[in-house]
Amino acid sequence: MADANISPPMASPGYGKRSAPGQAPRDPHTFAHLPAREAYIASHIDRLPDGAAMDAKTLAKELPYGQQAVRTALNNLSEAGHLRRIREPAGDGTTQWVFRTFFSRTARSDAWWERWLNEGDEPQPDATPQRSAAYDALATLGLTDPRLALSARECADLEPLAAEWLARGIPPAQLIATLTAGLPSSVHSPAAFTRRRLREKMPPEPPLPAAPLGRRIMECTSCRTPGRPEALSGGLCRVCRGVDVHPGAGPGPQERAAAVRAHADRVRAGLRHAERG
Repeated sequence: MADANISPPMASPGYGKRSAPGQAPRDPHTFAHLPAREAYIASHIDRLPDGAAMDAKTLAKELPYGQQAVRTALNNLSEAGHLRRIREPAGDGTTQWVFRTFFSRTARSDAWWERWLNEGDEPQPDATPQRSAAYDALATLGLTDPRLALSARECADLEPLAAEWLARGIPPAQLIATLTAGLPSSVHSPAAFTRRRLREKMPPEPPLPAAPLGRRIMECTSCRTPGRPEALSGGLCRVCRGVDVHPGAGPGPQERAAAVRAHADRVRAGLRHAERG
């Protein structure tokens, strides 16, 4: 990993890394679900400041991996829900576009990225911090069952996970009941036990209503072809996911890559024509 005392290369103004909103706090197990290479690269990216260059060539200079390995890892991180490539207008009243790579240490679903894409600007925090419903639910666990009594710091650490439950439509009372149901006779580490239950019993995200397309446009992490979120599952287009590729038939890798680039050029040309019109 790059020397912490050396500033990372910064992208041109308006480009580079941007941090996704609402991420859970960093902990030693943040990227434990990823393969070793992807976890190493994700940890490095997570510590880069906003605006840092995120292209494979730059990252390869900072990491013990070649450019192709870094590209593959970025694709895998995209499929795992940790990043998306976005293009958006540079500002009001301009036809120029900027390209950014949004990174989230908290893995997000396709539905979450689409919802954020259509909502527009990142939500701003309240000027006066207040206790959330998720924090209050965690603080209530010890009153419901002393075996799950948590400290103030433990409630704050677990708050993002509990908040995700509430965001998925689970009311606080049901969250408390789920976490305290069927407890063993003794709980040696209430915080660890609660964290495990929050992760293992996480409910699915509810279906989202159709929303109008916002000003941000998602791109394929691999070939940068623009497209709607529902067409870019895992942040990758169908060709890069291999959906349209059948072993032993059709063009080879070089021909497919050329076709992808040509398709991306046609899409971008169409977007530029629409902007001028």
